[in-house]
Amino acid sequence: MTTNIDTEKLYKDNLLGNYGLPPITFVRGRGAYLWDDEGNRYLDFCSGLAVTTLGHSHPAIAKAIGEQAETLLHVSNLYRNQPQALLAQKLNEKAGGNGKVFFCNSGAEANEALIKLSRLFGQRKSGQEGKRIKVVCAEKAFHGRTFGGMSATPKPKVQGGFHPLVPGFEFAELNNLESFANAIDDDTSAVFVETIQGEGGIHPCEAEFLNGLRSLCHDRGVLLMLDEVQCGIARTGAFFAFEHYGVKPDAIGMAKGLGSGVPIGAVWIDDQYADLFTPGTHATTFGGTPLICSAAIATLDTIEQDNLIESVKQNGAYMLNALQDLRSELPDGIIQVRGMGFLVGIQVAGDNMAIVNECRSKGLIVPPAEGNVVRFLPPLIAGREEIDEAIGIFKDCLQVSLAEAG
Repeated sequence: MTTNIDTEKLYKDNLLGNYGLPPITFVRGRGAYLWDDEGNRYLDFCSGLAVTTLGHSHPAIAKAIGEQAETLLHVSNLYRNQPQALLAQKLNEKAGGNGKVFFCNSGAEANEALIKLSRLFGQRKSGQEGKRIKVVCAEKAFHGRTFGGMSATPKPKVQGGFHPLVPGFEFAELNNLESFANAIDDDTSAVFVETIQGEGGIHPCEAEFLNGLRSLCHDRGVLLMLDEVQCGIARTGAFFAFEHYGVKPDAIGMAKGLGSGVPIGAVWIDDQYADLFTPGTHATTFGGTPLICSAAIATLDTIEQDNLIESVKQNGAYMLNALQDLRSELPDGIIQVRGMGFLVGIQVAGDNMAIVNECRSKGLIVPPAEGNVVRFLPPLIAGREEIDEAIGIFKDCLQVSLAEAG
């Protein structure tokens, strides 16, 4: 790593301002902790936005990347590679089998593939291209920033400046089955929802709603597509969040935590609909490379070998209960705590960004979300010691916020 460089100036002079100017430069990570270029240590409860599943510099990931880099990096999808085949098998098994997998590079690309699936399905059902194209999504959804993804994301701050958007999207109220039933008509091809809304403020689907949605889609002859980009890959105490509800979707989008920090997205499609994608209908240059798939295989193997799903289930319940206790202690500061596993949102009464910034100044990295929410997204390896440390810092910052407001 180059030393004695002015990273802030290089950002100002050379990078687009779409993120604003990041406030800090990280140079090293280990486990649940990060260090900046001044040697300060931070507890990372952002995990790169639910990406660094096994924390930083995990030996299994480093070994897999190193060994694969010395063997074969890239061959393109015109040819087979063994890590891609093995990873597809693992994900197909995790999704319940009887499906096919497509690899890409991000959650937005995974969701874009699902939107294309809905168009192909609508064409099959209607017998005519351009017919039956409507996709019903949820209010407060976030499905990415590609043209398809942001068209499925009803947020002015995401869509602003980019009209006209992709047509064919309608929005219904999450956890209101009647709202979705009213939105589905003869032009509808699919329903597309996040099992747990992440950027929208950590809003889980209710069990009765998601099971009802599964039945509704079956009865109306439309696809049920689930966006598990943020809530999947063991983050909730199950490999996929929809497992908590006992439903099986027709298609799944996933990404973020699948590669523990390397860029990977994937789509699983039930065999009933997988044949809609034929040679030439979709492709990617970098999706499913040997390097990336090797990191993802190491991620899944470590989750299983270290029993991290059960760990997240137990420690997630501990964290949720501790935050609920904090809400009882500071009712003027916390409106609601919601989520499951290591995907938790704390809706605060004050300015969530002020609390996020205060947490950073005290050594805790947490991300915001819509609706004055502060998210806790620890790596799956985090234990109760790290949880207690994070909640202690968060409590101090919340008290600072309350004192300033009072």
